[in-house]
Amino acid sequence: MSFDESDLRRRMNGAINSLKEEFIGLRTGRASTALLDTLKVDAYGSKMPINQVASLSTPEARLILIQVWDQSMVNSIEKSIRESDLGLNPQTEGSSIRIPIPELSQDRRIELVKVAGKYSEQAKISIRNVRRDIIESIRKLEKESQISEDEKRDSEAKIQLITDEFIKEIDDMLDQKEKDIKSVWAWIRFK
Repeated sequence: MSFDESDLRRRMNGAINSLKEEFIGLRTGRASTALLDTLKVDAYGSKMPINQVASLSTPEARLILIQVWDQSMVNSIEKSIRESDLGLNPQTEGSSIRIPIPELSQDRRIELVKVAGKYSEQAKISIRNVRRDIIESIRKLEKESQISEDEKRDSEAKIQLITDEFIKEIDDMLDQKEKDIKSVWAWIRFK
């Protein structure tokens, strides 16, 4: 084979992992500590993830609880949450911070579905760019007579199969995310 399949899969998996991270940031109305994964807190002279200065849990379906280990960090964590674009309203109680997760409106859910679609399209573009790069290198090898035309054609077909596999995985992820976003909305609508 004229290309490194494991390298191709590794690069395409990078796009999948990036999409997973972006999907985590799209709230579905359910509490998840993953909503706070991207937030950094000013702590001890540097920026640190919240989970390195506190423990996070979801004791209820619509509540995130943060147990701050160092009382002096409470205000910094609360400020970080308020200044984020997550639209959350933390409530401080001693060394604990409670974050109620508000219900999402129908309009906001529709908007989140569109954003999820954009994220998945960006991931597909990344996959296709990886495919293009590998195919260009194969064509260069054929032009330099390092591989035959048959080897080039076989490699291109194999690359396309792998690409299709990853594109399908992205489509499946998007379908699941859309269901998650719409699930509460559908329940309210038909109640």
